[in-house]
Amino acid sequence: MARVNRIPTLCRALAFFVVTVSSLAAANPPPATWRAGSGSQAITPKEPLWMTGYAMRTRPGESAAQELWAKALAVQDPKGSRGVLITVDLCGITREVSDRVAAELERRFGVPRSAVMTNASHTHCSPWLEGHLNGLRLYSPEDRARLTKYREFVETQMIAAAAQALEALKPATLAWSEDEATFGINRRNNPAAQLPALSAAGTLRGPSDPRVPVLAVRDASGALSALLVSYACHNTTLSFYEWHGDYAGCAQEELQRRHPGATVLFASGCGADINPFPRGEVAHAEAHGRALADAADRALQGTMRPIDGRFASAFGDITLTFSRKPTEEELRTAREQDRPYKEMYQAWAHVVAEDLAARGDAALQYAYPIQTWKLGPLSWVALGGEVVVDYSLRLRQELGKDLWVFGYSTDVMCYIPSERVLQEGRYEGDTSMVVYGRPSKWSPGIEEKIIAQTHALLRQSMPAAK
Repeated sequence: MARVNRIPTLCRALAFFVVTVSSLAAANPPPATWRAGSGSQAITPKEPLWMTGYAMRTRPGESAAQELWAKALAVQDPKGSRGVLITVDLCGITREVSDRVAAELERRFGVPRSAVMTNASHTHCSPWLEGHLNGLRLYSPEDRARLTKYREFVETQMIAAAAQALEALKPATLAWSEDEATFGINRRNNPAAQLPALSAAGTLRGPSDPRVPVLAVRDASGALSALLVSYACHNTTLSFYEWHGDYAGCAQEELQRRHPGATVLFASGCGADINPFPRGEVAHAEAHGRALADAADRALQGTMRPIDGRFASAFGDITLTFSRKPTEEELRTAREQDRPYKEMYQAWAHVVAEDLAARGDAALQYAYPIQTWKLGPLSWVALGGEVVVDYSLRLRQELGKDLWVFGYSTDVMCYIPSERVLQEGRYEGDTSMVVYGRPSKWSPGIEEKIIAQTHALLRQSMPAAK
């Protein structure tokens, strides 16, 4: 009796099974165990307002080269715990604004304070926000009235964007990955005049963080509905007198063009000592935006790490101290001396003197906010202020790579130097306190306090047992 060779038949059957399973998987994406929603509201000024970010500004901005936005991403885990991230195309955000927005969202939707995160893109082509950069200049009563009205408008739009996101919650899958972009250069170690030569020679110096982490939200059909992108670099490509989101605004527009129907958000990383290169022209901002969008798309096309499990959050303040009170002579000199940017020094003296008169030695203490989120296996840390890159590099070394670290979150009160930068001094470690209206540089020990509290809050935000 002839032997029947069954191997080809079995191989064909196995191949048919694999193709069938693959087709079914493509047609039926993984079940959506989370819910997510997004929202966006324009915050472009409707009237001339003073711009922020640079002491060299001599007049208000009047027109828009690009819309400015408040955007929100809301997530809800399988047990019903929710969080809302709100991003704004502004140079900074204040604690007062963040707290008022969070309080309203807690009142209306029951979202706890620790689960409302705010982040500013740090574009310098945005309006001055009341309470931020108080040492930049003194404004007339008429200007202050308009700026107060704008701050109230921003709060309203932030709440509206978050409400839109929470009301749009629907089944979704979340996944994350990362790639790299290299236009962010350490500005402390690479003087601007030497940058072209250093770049051409491949001898750029100093720490930076080229990572571009992305969080992708897909609806039940598998379509991309929202995308969060982060990068650690100043949004200082531009310095003209038109409203513009800088490279972050260009990246968001480019990604939304490439992915119709998706809301794209940008969150600033720890880029306080990192500048874009080259800079100065709209074409440069657009090129950096495309580079960031390309990195995000490479991440999307690579291996995405799914997010399952639970959401949890924690929020806490630590007390940081300024190193000393300025003397009466220093304040008088700042008010009277004729020097470049004298309006800035006059504003600093006015703000600091008022604060010292009202609060005495308490003006040398500051409640510094730190916030942590757990999204299943992924951890987020949101640090207040303009945070130098050393923090994100250190925290990822200590806590692992499944960690995103944001600066410019909750309250952008001034620069946050590492101990190294504080000892080195210069702008990020010392003199930038003038434009922020702070009495002096920070006292030593700032880095260890922030790192210790971050570790503690991450432990606190571990999700409860199922």
